[in-house]
Amino acid sequence: MTDRTASSAFDRSERPGSAGLVLALALAILAVLGAYFLAPATLTPRFVLLALALFAVAGVFFLFAYAVGLIQVSPRVAGNDITRLIAESTTEGLLVTRGDRQIVYANAAYMDLCGARDASGLQVVERLFSGPPEVSEAIYRLAQAARAGTPHVEELRLSPPLTGGAAVGWYRIKVRPLPQSGSRASLWRVADVTGERQRQEGVFQELQHAIDFLDHAPAGFFSAAPDGAVPYMNRTLATWLGYDLTQVGSGGATIASIVANNGAALLAAVSGAPGEVLTEQIDLDLRCRDGRPLPARLLHQVAFGQDGAAGPSRTLVLNRAAGEKSEEGLRAAEVRFARFFNSTPMAIATLDANGRVLDSNAAFAKLLPRALKAGAAKEGWSLLAGLGERDAEALRKAIEDAIDGKGDVKPVNVSFDEGAGPRSARFFVSPAEDGGQKGATIYALDTTEQRKLQEEFAQSQKMNAVGQLAGGIAHDFNNMLTAIIGYSDFLLSSHRPTDPSFKDIRQIKATAERAAGLTRQLLAFSRRQTLRPQVLQLGDALSELQLLLLRVVGEKNELELRHGRDLWYVKADLTQFEQVIINLLANARDAMPESGGLMQIRTRNVSKEECASFNEPHLVAADYVLVEVEDNGAGIPPEVIEKIFEPFFTTKEVGKGTGLGLSTVFGIVKQSGGFIFASSDVGKGTTFRIFLPRYIPDEKETPKKEIEAKPQGDYTGQGVILLVEDEDAVRSIGARSLKTRGFTVLEATTGLEALEVVEEVGGKIDLIVSDVVMPEMDGPAMYAELRKRGVTAKVIFVSGYAEEAFAKNLPEGEFGFLPKPFSIKQLVETVKAHLPAQG
Repeated sequence: MTDRTASSAFDRSERPGSAGLVLALALAILAVLGAYFLAPATLTPRFVLLALALFAVAGVFFLFAYAVGLIQVSPRVAGNDITRLIAESTTEGLLVTRGDRQIVYANAAYMDLCGARDASGLQVVERLFSGPPEVSEAIYRLAQAARAGTPHVEELRLSPPLTGGAAVGWYRIKVRPLPQSGSRASLWRVADVTGERQRQEGVFQELQHAIDFLDHAPAGFFSAAPDGAVPYMNRTLATWLGYDLTQVGSGGATIASIVANNGAALLAAVSGAPGEVLTEQIDLDLRCRDGRPLPARLLHQVAFGQDGAAGPSRTLVLNRAAGEKSEEGLRAAEVRFARFFNSTPMAIATLDANGRVLDSNAAFAKLLPRALKAGAAKEGWSLLAGLGERDAEALRKAIEDAIDGKGDVKPVNVSFDEGAGPRSARFFVSPAEDGGQKGATIYALDTTEQRKLQEEFAQSQKMNAVGQLAGGIAHDFNNMLTAIIGYSDFLLSSHRPTDPSFKDIRQIKATAERAAGLTRQLLAFSRRQTLRPQVLQLGDALSELQLLLLRVVGEKNELELRHGRDLWYVKADLTQFEQVIINLLANARDAMPESGGLMQIRTRNVSKEECASFNEPHLVAADYVLVEVEDNGAGIPPEVIEKIFEPFFTTKEVGKGTGLGLSTVFGIVKQSGGFIFASSDVGKGTTFRIFLPRYIPDEKETPKKEIEAKPQGDYTGQGVILLVEDEDAVRSIGARSLKTRGFTVLEATTGLEALEVVEEVGGKIDLIVSDVVMPEMDGPAMYAELRKRGVTAKVIFVSGYAEEAFAKNLPEGEFGFLPKPFSIKQLVETVKAHLPAQG
């Protein structure tokens, strides 16, 4: 370091000692001592007092000066000379400030930036750099960081620069706190980075030229990520395809969008060894933005990492559209064939005698992408290795037959698993020859969707048959239950409650009634359940059911009911609606953790306009009352939620579920004219949404409901009743119960027999009680024939099926309905309610 540089540094943090001052102080002390010894004895006391007074005054002065800061004592720091040497030799300007404006230290480089020769010319950074608003803003941010005691860096552009020379200067300014300085102090570092910026701008200019050259090259170019995104495309290719370059790289272009047909699968099928860089030549069609095909030859290069994973691809694109117009017929034919080969939807591949794939088109790569990647590109991949033993043997024989020229080779249906699930295809094999080597050509059709549709159709037929079987069994079982309940009523009426057999008879009847509940489940599954719809206000219905629901959810779980205001009316079977809610809550309870959870039942109105917000394509737009049953249990996986409404499907352990619960719920809701949907998030819970159509009741419905609900004490009556029933036990019970209460009962086993009975009595019948399903002639057919013959007697139909199942086949007219199984009391009440008033 030169003397000039050393002298130019400014430092107030430490001052060196002065030998002259020390010598002057020593002489003063010696003079005082000499005067003390040489002075006369009479003056000695006064002299001593004067000397002490002078020293005391001097001490007080120095203490006062030190207190106000006129005198400072700075300790010496070890290694101070080395630190100063480093600070003075750096090319960065260093400035240490205390507080906002006090300069403690500045090295030579900073003094050169200020153009100062001594301390009087120094300036703080805030004053040194001034200029446009962007410069002032950057300096302000630095000053705020210094006051806050946090480090900060800014780069700013200054024109003209501080040192002159160039027209523009760039400076990098850093500030950080000095915590060991005692008071708030900051170290500022100012570096001239103009040369660095110039080099960066030079490199950027060269890069811009390179991009410009690539953009305007006579060939197209694009880069694609392994996931198919296209982050870069040159201007030439963008012009060919009709893309705006600003859209490329922001999701506007992907391999699937710029490559026509199944070409994307062909590019993805390129495979190589770890660390290998592979280049493939592929002829296919690109897809322009307006949908037009663009024939092209791709030089597709992919680099594979050490783990074998494919990295970003770089692809050169040659426009082959000119080839189609060329006079060179061979080249034009080559272009047309390459386009046809890779654009056809049929998967095509050529095999050697051992079944190894020699060449394939884009459709084949889409059909078997994982299998093509699994084989080494140079050695080929055996198609037989990707199939099951039976399918592989059948295909091997077909290839051998084709090579041996045995005529038409039968197609082979094969199944394989490509990771995304099982798939199937039909392979057509024909002989082929390449360079004297015999082989075969495979034409494959993807039959996955066709087979899936066939399986679904077969399943639907099976479930339809199961539904019909369930409905038939439930109908026949209802006849038996009607007889059991009827005879139980007769026995109960002939036994006193104190009779030992009375309890056994009641138990028999209760068991029969529980069995009737099972038949209702079967009928709900087959959607032939007998519903007794009534006008309901769901808020009131759920509130009355709350105590039962609390027992269903258990003690560890919490149940919360939230009802919407002014709920619309619905028309549904109250008993079956209660069964729906109880079933859903029971499933939610089983999905809860051992510690318990929260279940919610919410109701509200949903207008026709709101239906679209649920994103349910099968929901018909209308006014509904929505019932939501939500829990925060384990949730349902996506692969399971699609099957939950299927009959006999259950995830519970053997013996803990029949699989009929949700299918029954589905049947009840559908039979009520509503919709049910389920949504679930694994680990968070499940929500079932039931949409019941709004019902606007007539003024007469509520009074009618109240009258029907009133119990009738008198069960006797008069009148001629024709009882038509093919089940002997049911007919016997009905006839006996009506006769004992004063009615005249005529019996018939079929509809034809009932017509004969009506003719015999001359049509003098007050009421007809008829089964619906009977041999020879069913109830509805009999009803129509009676009306044709002028018989106007009212008819009560009895059936285990739903009233709606046969009502649509009846001509206009009034008729009653009594669902099976029924008790004697229900039969008599229904008969009395439909008898004409006695005059």
